[in-house]
Amino acid sequence: MDTKREFLRMMAQQTEIALATIAENHPKVRIVNFYYDDRSHSLFFSTFADNQKVNEIEKNNRVAFTTIPSSGNEHVKAEGLAVKSAKNIHDVQDGFIHKIPDYKNTIEQAGDFLILFEIKFETAIVTLDFENTGIYSI
Repeated sequence: MDTKREFLRMMAQQTEIALATIAENHPKVRIVNFYYDDRSHSLFFSTFADNQKVNEIEKNNRVAFTTIPSSGNEHVKAEGLAVKSAKNIHDVQDGFIHKIPDYKNTIEQAGDFLILFEIKFETAIVTLDFENTGIYSI
């Protein structure tokens, strides 16, 4: 298995992650859309400022995620640090819209109210199926 190729393919094709944060020593998981930028090695997601995950990340920015397979079992999972990005959603909108065309409406209607987060991680577990799993180092 070409782990890097499969990692990049899944990060380009899959549109959602299950994002895990910690609040008061309890894990919290939710589904969010994402865009992965291979140049900066950052996974981006956006949310509204009053969303509970903003508060959770401010208190503890250690997160974990797994991509949500569109079919079969193939997915990427990793742990990393989430931080408010120096960029805003408009800076990365082309990547989001290319991946998720309907996201254009979200950006047009609510873009000025969205906070952009980046997740940085060093390694990811790439799974194609029950027999093909590998570790990709960023």
